[in-house]
Amino acid sequence: MNRKLDLFGTLGPACCSEEVLEEMFKAGMTGVRLNLSHSNLEDCKQWIMELDMAARACSVERKLLMDLQGPELRMGSVKQELTLKEGEYVYLKEPGTEQMEDIPVPKQVLWELKKDYHIQLDDGKILLEVHSLYDQNDKEVEESCGFGGKVKCKILRGGTLTSRKSIAVNECNISLPTLTPADIKNIGMAKKFGVTGVMLPFVRNKEDILCLRKTLNEAGCEQIRIYAKIENLEGVKQLESFLEVCDEIVIARGDLGNAIELYRLPRLQEEIAELCVEKGKRFMVVTQMLASMEHAKVPTRAEVNDIYHAVKQGASSLMVTGETAVGSYPVEVMKVLRDTAQTALR
Repeated sequence: MNRKLDLFGTLGPACCSEEVLEEMFKAGMTGVRLNLSHSNLEDCKQWIMELDMAARACSVERKLLMDLQGPELRMGSVKQELTLKEGEYVYLKEPGTEQMEDIPVPKQVLWELKKDYHIQLDDGKILLEVHSLYDQNDKEVEESCGFGGKVKCKILRGGTLTSRKSIAVNECNISLPTLTPADIKNIGMAKKFGVTGVMLPFVRNKEDILCLRKTLNEAGCEQIRIYAKIENLEGVKQLESFLEVCDEIVIARGDLGNAIELYRLPRLQEEIAELCVEKGKRFMVVTQMLASMEHAKVPTRAEVNDIYHAVKQGASSLMVTGETAVGSYPVEVMKVLRDTAQTALR
């Protein structure tokens, strides 16, 4: 099989030095992702300088993808790290009105919630069920808590919760603009920092891609590639309609795995891969490819099988996230990714 794969790491505290990045390039990495959910390009200036020095040392034409906020729902900043215990209750409130133990949630979400709705936080690690709604006068209501109100939730699946984690509510469709003000600002700086690709989360339709392309063009970034992240069922249903206007599809299995029953995810990945291959569209597979290697030097058998089958399905790119950003073995991760992928290409 004569096919070249792109292998992406994610920049973070564990791999932000020239020395580590140089070893990652030598291990087969072709580029990196910058997660801009909580930061901007200017904040990452030093990391990008280290990346460029490492690429020059290895004579590599590096790729730099910036992952935007996009139309993704996220909670606000908590006043302290929250420990949520199964069976207990917690309140959701609008940012700025919450107490120390409350969870700040955008009003677009809060006002749509109804009794018995299920809320997934932090890529589904935490699961809440709406118990009751209260208006700003602490009077229980049926339909919407409204401005200044709150929502009481039972914790069905607990864990530790920190700021700015993702939110998903499967029972309702909450519409947000394609790009946030922070996204537009980062796009304006993309050319300066040598960004080669933009990852747009939660793509819903062709209009989302066209909006991003227009914004890129207005910023003088016509050459920057668009990576459309498939993370919800709306994006899955509309996929064929926007294949022609993006450069690469990203099967982003984190939130996509929250949108459907988890056991259906492998089949859905296969179906998206088959469509991309049929239409001649490049696609990437990402999320938990080597998750165990955040803390272990050796991957699981299931993980290497996952990588192997993604390549066999026709993937053009593979990406790891926390494994290199915050993990203990970023160089070893890239070696495993490279060796397993090359085995599938033989």
